Amino acid sequence: MPRPDGRRGPGLGPRLVLFLTVFIHLLGFGLLLPVLPYYAKTYGAGGLVVGLLSASFSFFQFLFAPVWGRLSDRVGRRPILLGSLIVTSASYVVFGFSHSLWLLFVSRIVAGIAGAVLPTAQTYIADTTSPEERTKGMGMIGAALGLGFTFGPAIGGALSHWGYSVPAFASAGFALVAAILAFFLLPESLSPEARAEAAEKRRQRPGLAVAFSDAFARPAVRPVLLLYFIGTLCFAGLEATFALFGHDRYGLTAMNVGYLLAYMGILAVVMQGGLVGRLARRFGEPRLVRSGFLLLGAGMLAAGGAPPFSWLLVALAGVALGNGLSSPSLAGLVSIATAAGEQGSVLGVYQALGSLARTIGPFLGGLAFDTLGPTSPLWIGGTIIAIASFLAGSLPRRQPAAAAPPATPQPAGP
Repeated sequence: MPRPDGRRGPGLGPRLVLFLTVFIHLLGFGLLLPVLPYYAKTYGAGGLVVGLLSASFSFFQFLFAPVWGRLSDRVGRRPILLGSLIVTSASYVVFGFSHSLWLLFVSRIVAGIAGAVLPTAQTYIADTTSPEERTKGMGMIGAALGLGFTFGPAIGGALSHWGYSVPAFASAGFALVAAILAFFLLPESLSPEARAEAAEKRRQRPGLAVAFSDAFARPAVRPVLLLYFIGTLCFAGLEATFALFGHDRYGLTAMNVGYLLAYMGILAVVMQGGLVGRLARRFGEPRLVRSGFLLLGAGMLAAGGAPPFSWLLVALAGVALGNGLSSPSLAGLVSIATAAGEQGSVLGVYQALGSLARTIGPFLGGLAFDTLGPTSPLWIGGTIIAIASFLAGSLPRRQPAAAAPPATPQPAGP
């Protein structure tokens, strides 16, 4: 049913396919987390090589997120999402049949390239929602991310009982099922007029460097990009060293750490999937970003003090809820401030910065852990995020970019 602003929101089918697309990309990533180091070690990989193998996924996401975002502005969202699922499925098949270390690298690089389509899923939401509902839609994407990362490691660990390749084949099957659903249920969201306009702009200003310079040249977008990079960098440093911190301070096992990460993931999903949209309509995204950063920073600082375990659970709840509050609000803000024909390009830069932060963050977190102590990634990251919350005062209010023709999804299917 059309909304008062003329936009036609995606029906249940497209929403489900979008949710599954993002969920399966993160589920597949999570499925391999428990087995990737062990699988690589069977081919003689040491700690450095295992780290590079993990970082290769995020690094190639960083390189290709702007590529797919800009391309989706020209050819539409549907072909990019379909292609990403098919290529992702193939990458997991390669992983499952790998017989050498270089094939593992190939599979993770290809999966990173294909998995760089999160901005395309976000632009689909942007095409089919009003500014008032944008953050709620981004919260749905965030909930899919959280669920995939929460359940992926647990499922991967259980499936690895039958062999290291089994989680990869399961991931390939999930991606293929999502591709079939997308083929029949996911209509195109970007109008031909908007695609033609975007293609003309790309001819006038080609190149990925232009995408970054154009994004940072926008006063309403620049602080959002900076905050997203800072928050993701500090959070990635926490994720990379949390198991080491838990073992050092509390004697936690890998299973205990998995339960704690699942606990945080569920809290973040509840915030992103059910609450953040309502809060954004009532208080506005800038307030949510500032509150989320303050909560995230306070939680990391509290956890960095190595409190009694019961209080650690409270601190980690603050980390999870703060992240769940700020992430979709930032994505909503950057989308609201961008015109329809440029959503893919700007959101591609946005996600590329996140991938770059997830590439650098674990290295910096590990360096701090080794040189400054087990709690340092928490209290350093918490301090930086708490200071960065003041930058949220410069975030724009909900002021949509130049109007584009209302997006009416085109028919799906062959």
